Amino acid sequence: VQLAESGGASVQAGGSLTLSCVVTGEISGRAPMAWFRQAPGKEREAIASIDSSTRTRYADSVKGRFTTFKDSAENTLLLQMNSLRDEDTARYYCATDRGLRFGGTFDQKAYEYWGQGTQVTVAS
Repeated sequence: VQLAESGGASVQAGGSLTLSCVVTGEISGRAPMAWFRQAPGKEREAIASIDSSTRTRYADSVKGRFTTFKDSAENTLLLQMNSLRDEDTARYYCATDRGLRFGGTFDQKAYEYWGQGTQVTVAS
């Protein structure tokens, strides 16, 4: 199983970006997935998850601004980010796990497969 993120860029504060995470390999299209991010000097944090029933969960820091959803036909997880702020600057990672899971989790240990990340930089 491999994950590949793309879509990271430098953007002005208040702008928008959409990140993509393409999943390849033998894994269910209903596998649970999540987005994490890591800013310089900080620990990696979970920001959004989607479970096997496509129910989503968001960190307070991004709620109302970020939306995650699946394009099942393309085996892709997307993260639509609006109203970007300086503090959103980070490297963004997607992760997934085998099997089905109902109820999103932000526990990093719950995800076996990770991408290499894509950089998002927000400038004032």
